[in-house]
Amino acid sequence: MFIQEFANRGFLYQCTDLEKLTQLMTNQKITAYIGFDCTARSLHVGSLMQIMILRLLQQYGHKPIVIIGGATSKIGDPTGKDQARKSLTKEEIAENAKGIKKSLSKFITFGIGDSDAILVDNADWLESLNYLDFLSSFGSFASVNRMLSMDSVKLRLEREQHMSFLEFNYMLLQAYDFYHLNKVHDCSVQIGGSDQWGNIVMGVDLTRKLTGKEVFGITTPLITTASGGKMGKSVGGAVWLNEDMLSPYDYYQYWRNCDDLDVIKFAKIFGEMSPDKMQELSSLVESDINSAKKQLAFNLTTLCHGTEEAEKALQTTINIFEKGAFDPNIPKAFILTSKLEAGISITEFLYEISLVDSKSEAKRLVEGGGIKINHALIEDVKHIIDDSMLGKYGIELSIGKRKHFLVQDGTELMIAIYLNKIDKVKELVSLQNVNEPNSFGNTPLHVAVEDSCLFGEKAEIKQIIEILRKAEEESSKIKS
Repeated sequence: MFIQEFANRGFLYQCTDLEKLTQLMTNQKITAYIGFDCTARSLHVGSLMQIMILRLLQQYGHKPIVIIGGATSKIGDPTGKDQARKSLTKEEIAENAKGIKKSLSKFITFGIGDSDAILVDNADWLESLNYLDFLSSFGSFASVNRMLSMDSVKLRLEREQHMSFLEFNYMLLQAYDFYHLNKVHDCSVQIGGSDQWGNIVMGVDLTRKLTGKEVFGITTPLITTASGGKMGKSVGGAVWLNEDMLSPYDYYQYWRNCDDLDVIKFAKIFGEMSPDKMQELSSLVESDINSAKKQLAFNLTTLCHGTEEAEKALQTTINIFEKGAFDPNIPKAFILTSKLEAGISITEFLYEISLVDSKSEAKRLVEGGGIKINHALIEDVKHIIDDSMLGKYGIELSIGKRKHFLVQDGTELMIAIYLNKIDKVKELVSLQNVNEPNSFGNTPLHVAVEDSCLFGEKAEIKQIIEILRKAEEESSKIKS
């Protein structure tokens, strides 16, 4: 039964009427929705619980609806925020929506079948609303008293932090989303995080008042790590689901390096493991925690990236951490050898390949004994890195015990970019979502390469491209 498994896996926090909803979902197939704002080009593991719920709905034959908040992303939800969120352009929202669908498609099936998921954009109905008509039709159903009592609003007001009328409208617009989906798709359940409870209850109330139908809201608990940190973040930044934002190897490492106390919790929530498998993992946690973590990481990486990528990540991890051997599949960074010919300091080197945000951060890493080049510890911040250190595959760089990179000459990559050799670029940098560009300027390939932080100086890319273009022009003149 859906609700029973939903609760057993730790998904349930609050429900507007659990008894009635259980009865409804036992007797018939329903339609439920979860919304995602278009604030990035990929979802990250902070959204993974909601994604697994969409997957569970589909497995039980219910129909999931995914709302991409194309309209509400322009406003910004004040829930859980100390300050207003940056507004996004239509173009940014459209690009992010594509990436979010890619994240979701790893876990659920979109289509026209009875239990196939559908993806909708609330811009399709919210942007056509007339403001005065909207206020006269729906404004009277929204209680300002209730809005002001919500924790997210009270916190901002108590701190005397600015909260715009634009953000205040978000709650009513989200409530209208539920009403619209109920009217058009017979959607009877909205699911969201516990911080969305107030918004969800408002949507339930609005839909009931306008349609007279029984609808429901469910919230999920806030998932934190054993150390109290938020899910979805690591030392290196967000743990993205799309491979062009985070490699499968790094995704594997995130789960492999989780706290010992989190292994069973994460397996229960995200792992889709049978009771027998959970029991086996629980026993393994007691006897061999490292093997248990490997099993968790492999399972979750397989769910997101497939068996082949999970096996590659596992083998790379074994080669590096257990055998102490080099593995060419470790994450890559690039630098032009012209930068290394005269030699540059280790701090400048780390900054150039964009693995630190500043040279002072690089200095702290070196002084803390956290940097190795070709397996040799670097202790002097003035240590010179030059092209003599480029081995067969590149310069092997370790930051701490768990982060390893292969720094390679970027010249070949730059030529491949210029010539639009898509397969070669994919081979060099493992970009999975590179599309065939029509021209070089602002193409998906260009954007993908820049966004992958392969080079420290983006101006350097443009400079080299300009040199290559001029060389091609001169070559054409000579041929003609």
